[in-house]
Amino acid sequence: MRHVDLSSPDMVSAELTRGEVEAALAAATIAAPADFTGKRLSGLDLSGLNLSGATFRAARLNKTKLAGARLDRAILDQAWLIEADLTGASLRNANLFASQMARARLDGADLSGARVAADLTGASLVGASIAGANLGADMRNQSMGLMRAVLKSANLERLNARGADLSRVDLEFAVLKSGDLTGASLKSAQLGGADLTGITVINTDFEGADLDTARLIAPIGLDRARNFDKVKNRDRLIRQ
Repeated sequence: MRHVDLSSPDMVSAELTRGEVEAALAAATIAAPADFTGKRLSGLDLSGLNLSGATFRAARLNKTKLAGARLDRAILDQAWLIEADLTGASLRNANLFASQMARARLDGADLSGARVAADLTGASLVGASIAGANLGADMRNQSMGLMRAVLKSANLERLNARGADLSRVDLEFAVLKSGDLTGASLKSAQLGGADLTGITVINTDFEGADLDTARLIAPIGLDRARNFDKVKNRDRLIRQ
């Protein structure tokens, strides 16, 4: 990111129109889904389109409007979606590996079952669902470094994270107020400064999670959480 010019034409322009995207979708088949690999689609209004199963590998979708779009099973690996609008979009079972999604808006979006190893720093996922999704680090494959979701300073209020893998995820200073993490894994997650007020943690695994100055006020089901005695910086946790 330090060496990428986000204001360059390659990052802010579109080489296709919405009509041309729709034409590509109409020509696609189950055997040959629409392929937008490497395409410049930044700033387009693709709201409401059915993009399920399409490939957007390394595509540029910065500030693209995808509100209400269907991206189920879509491949968005290494795609650029900085400040993209995915409000209410469906990304069930989508792949977002090494995607750049800083400050993206995913309020009410459904990422159930998705693989998300994306940078979502400062993103908004208010009322979104990542139920059963995998945001954790794959410790078997570290050739590209520690690839996991980064949700630093993200707004995750009322997030449905039931059964999600959040192991080693960066959640520093994230807002998780009233979120549901029933059955989720927070193993070795970074939660320093996070707001966990009113969070549901029944059967949530906290082993090795760093809670340095996190706010854990009025949690639901903490007595039924797993491995809470094995968290880091428990003495610096803000409780009430």
